[in-house]
Amino acid sequence: MFWTVTQALMSGLWTTFEIFILTLIFSLPLGLIFAFGLLSRFKPVKAVMNVFVWVIRGTPLMLQLIIIFYGPGLWLHQAIWSGDETGRITATVVAFVINYACYFSVIFRGGIEGVPAGQREAGQVLGMTKQQIFFKITLLQMIKRVVPPMSNEIITLVKDTSLARIIAAYELTFAGAAFMKSDGLTWPLFYTGVFYLVFVGILTLLFNYIEKKLDYFR
Repeated sequence: MFWTVTQALMSGLWTTFEIFILTLIFSLPLGLIFAFGLLSRFKPVKAVMNVFVWVIRGTPLMLQLIIIFYGPGLWLHQAIWSGDETGRITATVVAFVINYACYFSVIFRGGIEGVPAGQREAGQVLGMTKQQIFFKITLLQMIKRVVPPMSNEIITLVKDTSLARIIAAYELTFAGAAFMKSDGLTWPLFYTGVFYLVFVGILTLLFNYIEKKLDYFR
């Protein structure tokens, strides 16, 4: 029985890892784009982005996931997500990307604003273009500033992947809970927690290593 549970959890872990990786791949650059919108000098763009980020950050991710998965079918009378596992994972990733991009955008904005303006002005004096100033001065220092809060959000993402079970995506928590429903067993749930702890532990060690590597900014 232990091996059966382990195989099921490993299968669920793969889906969890897939959601996690795809969310990061798409939400990080999108979050940077959103941050530029929040910092825009064009007031309509800035206002729209502020309202959008406020709404997404102020409402539960679970609610957003339900709306994104079920909403289009109810509004358009035609489902845009297939009812199979691929469709459920795709809808989950879309919801997660939008949600985490908004959280990352606020972190990026704080990191950009935290770089002293005098350094950007020095770049202008040296004849650097805006792109050069951003990539060679602002971006490097921003990364140092955003790593700690980003690491917290990314670790939270690992645990938030469990919300995918709301739309019946076969992720790690779904796999563990299935044994409680079918066999009346609770120990697989505790075993599921071990998988999350290992996942989070690896990420914690990774971010600690990254923070040490970025100490050269001191």
